[in-house]
Amino acid sequence: MPIIDCHCHVYPEKIAAKAVESIGSFYGLPMKYLGTAADMIANSRAAGITHSVIFSVATTPHQVNSINDFIAEEVAKDPSLTGLGAVHPESPDQRADIDKVVSLGLKGVKLHPDFQRFYIDDPRCMRIYELCAERDLTVLIHMGDLRYDFSRPERLIPVLREFRGLKIIGAHLGGWSLWKDAADRLKGFEDFTVDCSSSLAFMPPEQARDIIRGYGSKRVIFGTDYPMWDFGDELKRFYALGLDEKENEDILWKNSARLFGIDVSE
Repeated sequence: MPIIDCHCHVYPEKIAAKAVESIGSFYGLPMKYLGTAADMIANSRAAGITHSVIFSVATTPHQVNSINDFIAEEVAKDPSLTGLGAVHPESPDQRADIDKVVSLGLKGVKLHPDFQRFYIDDPRCMRIYELCAERDLTVLIHMGDLRYDFSRPERLIPVLREFRGLKIIGAHLGGWSLWKDAADRLKGFEDFTVDCSSSLAFMPPEQARDIIRGYGSKRVIFGTDYPMWDFGDELKRFYALGLDEKENEDILWKNSARLFGIDVSE
């Protein structure tokens, strides 16, 4: 079976070590891998993952273009990679940023409200969602953290109501450390999808399975949150959920292939 990992942070070699250290400090967790695309490809393919969606987060507007060029260059090297673009709500020309994401062949954008220090429902972000809807780009958003208000699940509700049909993915089952609250608030929005990255290690399999089935297998995708967790361990945690074959296919590859336009035959 193909396996698509929808959630991989990668960095240029010259800054990867510093970036990985920063992530570890932010979450107070040890990092498993080096943070480069080459390291991610080698280790994920050895674990049985066949395709990866890669991105990086722009913490300031001036980083947007260089990040997008870097992600596009990595994607061009390997057909088993799909890239998402960086955007920032304080950019002076969001349309130009989105136009460049499209021209580079990137399939969506990644937002991290906690790293970028903005609220999901900030009016400046609403413009980003509007532009992504115009260009049929998928929006992957870091969701949830008890320590912050930026990415609380309830802040996504106005966005989901305003942009019906926009392909929005809430990372971490819709709310890291707020999993049940997120599911209760967001599972009724049919256009909303979640990934299971950085979640399965924090709850019993039965709880994760109930949350996933609450959303429905057509609205969940597999992700590892590289460079944080061991690929093999994440796959073991996923299979321990005891989902049926159809649910596994939906989550491990079919939904991601649809959302990101990935041809798994390549």
